[in-house]
Amino acid sequence: MQHRIIVLGAGYTGAVAAGRLARRLRREDVALTLVNAEPDFVERVRMHQLAVGQELRPRPFREMFAGTGVELRQATVTGVDADRRTVTVTDAAGTTGELAYDTLVYALGSRWDTHGVPGAAEHAHEIASRPGALRLRERLAGLAAGEPVVVVGGGLTGLEAATEIAESRPDLDVSLVARGDLGDWLSPRGRRHLRKVFDGLGITVHERTPVTAVAAGHVTTDGGTLPAAVTLWTTGFAVHPIAKATTLESTGTGQIVVDGTMRSVSHPEVYAIGDAAMVEGPGGKPLRMSCASGVPTAWQAADAIAARLTGGKLPTTAPRYFNQCISLGRREGLIQYVTADDRSVRAALTGRLAARYKELVCKGAAWGVANPTLGLPTRRRPVLPGRATPAGAPAATPEATPDAPVDTAA
Repeated sequence: MQHRIIVLGAGYTGAVAAGRLARRLRREDVALTLVNAEPDFVERVRMHQLAVGQELRPRPFREMFAGTGVELRQATVTGVDADRRTVTVTDAAGTTGELAYDTLVYALGSRWDTHGVPGAAEHAHEIASRPGALRLRERLAGLAAGEPVVVVGGGLTGLEAATEIAESRPDLDVSLVARGDLGDWLSPRGRRHLRKVFDGLGITVHERTPVTAVAAGHVTTDGGTLPAAVTLWTTGFAVHPIAKATTLESTGTGQIVVDGTMRSVSHPEVYAIGDAAMVEGPGGKPLRMSCASGVPTAWQAADAIAARLTGGKLPTTAPRYFNQCISLGRREGLIQYVTADDRSVRAALTGRLAARYKELVCKGAAWGVANPTLGLPTRRRPVLPGRATPAGAPAATPEATPDAPVDTAA
């Protein structure tokens, strides 16, 4: 019997894990299914570019996984039963089905987080998803010159969004509202460059200004109100809520607790990667939600699964950080070098060279999804006898949906 591996979510982490597993294991020994709501790969790190009208290169999964044996199941995950080892999915037609697994890779990632601020969900825009970025794109295109755009949140997403909007629409009145000081985690060199770029683009910065409410035409802060024809909310991410509703051990925020191989500490047949996992980095600090954190966890999980199935050596490389790459429009950038546990050091790269560096990083991330072993030669290894179906695993269940998964290897 083939070992059934299901990967939930095809963002950077899920797509990398699926592709890496396909290159590590013999096709005849495993049935590898990737479940995702969209038919193509979304470059989440470019959503601020999409929002201002830039066209992004399409990356269909049919092409990306052609010839690998990965089967794409285009559907939305609506539930996980970790005890029965089943996943419930709903396709675009609204038909619900159930998939059984022997090994599950949970990579459903995260979404925007309003932190419960009144009016944010109803009146603010988000760019944590492609639909959100497209809605913002349409709204920005309809704004007249001089109308105010307020970006709430002074993290990486907020910095990139504010500068991208201000550069592409210099006729708009763009402001950024931050709870702390602008770029307060950066080195002195990084902060100086950030302020220089913001001043050059005419972005008004409201520092140490918490937002307490959002309305249709303004945001309320603890110091008054700011007019806002458009409010963009970028105050962080919240994990997908499905895991918290399962029997998987998770944190209070819903992240699945894993060991050093990304394996669930409560259900050993489940692996969690990316934003969905509570992963300890250097010094015991949790990894932040980011592509830089997620991709190494995908490598770790895929290699650990393959090793356990084939009798290979378990991976032992711990994730660490090297830099934070920030685009500040298309012509400016900031590369802040950091310690292994993500603390800024004095060194920083700025200007056009930093913008080119960031663009190479973005292109490299997308290339890495299609080339999950980074171009290195690999050999598909056989699954050892007795490891194809773990003891106590449920029998394969028929699909409740009439359409079979698409085999992209065909």
